Amino acid sequence: MESLLYISAIIVAIAFAVLVGYIVVTLKSANRTLDHVANTMAGLEKQVNGITNETELLLNKTNRLADDIQHKTESLNTVFASVKELGDSVQQVNRSIRHVSTTVSEQSVKQSEQIAKAVQWGNVAIDFYTKFKARKASQEQSSTLHKEEI
Repeated sequence: MESLLYISAIIVAIAFAVLVGYIVVTLKSANRTLDHVANTMAGLEKQVNGITNETELLLNKTNRLADDIQHKTESLNTVFASVKELGDSVQQVNRSIRHVSTTVSEQSVKQSEQIAKAVQWGNVAIDFYTKFKARKASQEQSSTLHKEEI
């Protein structure tokens, strides 16, 4: 029986050695995987640092651009205020011109009757003058003919 005890101790020792072998292989594989993960994490850390630096630069440029836009917007506000004042002035001139035009139209309508009378009197005067000239010319012609007959 003692031999059985030795045989079972040998079997247990062999099983333990095989188990230790498999554990060693598994641990070496786990070690390689952890090394690979560590290298990947180091690369990711470098990339994240690079991205962080680029993001900070981009953020600084964006802030400078926003400040520049703000300054330009403030300077454009004065231009827009001037344009508005110019528009108001033009509108006021248009109102004045419209008022003058309306006043002239109203006055011409009021005075159109007087103008019509003046034109009629002018026509009468022109007719009178033409008739006077025609009579004078006919009198001169008849006196010239009368003198020639004598």
